[in-house]
Amino acid sequence: MLYTMKALLKVAKANKFAVPAFNICSFDMLKAIMEEVEAQRAPVILEIHPDEIDYLGDPFVATVKEYALRSNVPVVIHMDHGGTIADVMRAIRNGYTSVMIDASLADYEDNVALTSQVVELAHQVGVSVEAELGTIGNNGGSYEGGSDTIIYTDPDQAVDFVNRTGIDTLAIAIGTAHGLYPKDVKPELNLPLLKELNKRIDIPFVLHGGSGNPDAEVSEAVKYGVGKVNLSSDLKSVFFNEIRRVLNENPDMYEPNQVYPTPNEKVKEVVRHKLHILNTIGKADLY
Repeated sequence: MLYTMKALLKVAKANKFAVPAFNICSFDMLKAIMEEVEAQRAPVILEIHPDEIDYLGDPFVATVKEYALRSNVPVVIHMDHGGTIADVMRAIRNGYTSVMIDASLADYEDNVALTSQVVELAHQVGVSVEAELGTIGNNGGSYEGGSDTIIYTDPDQAVDFVNRTGIDTLAIAIGTAHGLYPKDVKPELNLPLLKELNKRIDIPFVLHGGSGNPDAEVSEAVKYGVGKVNLSSDLKSVFFNEIRRVLNENPDMYEPNQVYPTPNEKVKEVVRHKLHILNTIGKADLY
């Protein structure tokens, strides 16, 4: 079942659960995620970053869309961290049901202007829009960008931003970072800030950089308006680490159906765990 983000997260917000947004960088990643969410009767958001679609090619989205249309769980196809109108239009032409325009590093008024333009374009064709206010950190190695220093989302500015742009979801900066955290860095969410934002804003919040944060904090964040949690590094790290192990231990192996089964199982383990902490298991039955 193919959904827009607005329709998907309306149900999540009303029922106090969040939907994981998994970045897919290959067919096997798509296959593993879809098999697991269907087994767990869970809705899902499939994210593709502009850099990922540059590599995969536009026809890949037709495969993702076919998976969604044939599935018995709700699926959103979302463009992650688009930076330009061209990114947005490419995503809409390819059949995405949701787009993110990220001008968080720009001047505030420029962010408002570009986001408002995207909302006007996307809403005309029934596509949901996510935008970002504040800056997400970057632990290094992530194409998703971010900042060396986290700038927390300002509640007053957030209220103004939502009212002026008409966005459907807001990516907030409350202490997360893209990529895997170094061993000497302790991630911590600013839950008091999240609670303040939730008191003043009705639309669902998005937590970027959800990999590596403490499970208890992420679960707590769902209680205060977080409806979407972006996850990329946690899946990719186990997927590629297992591929390396398989090929190192079996240097003569070259058939995909020999190489990929255990990496796919590692992805499924992470998906299953994230569904549990976000309270998403079984929630497909609410749609």
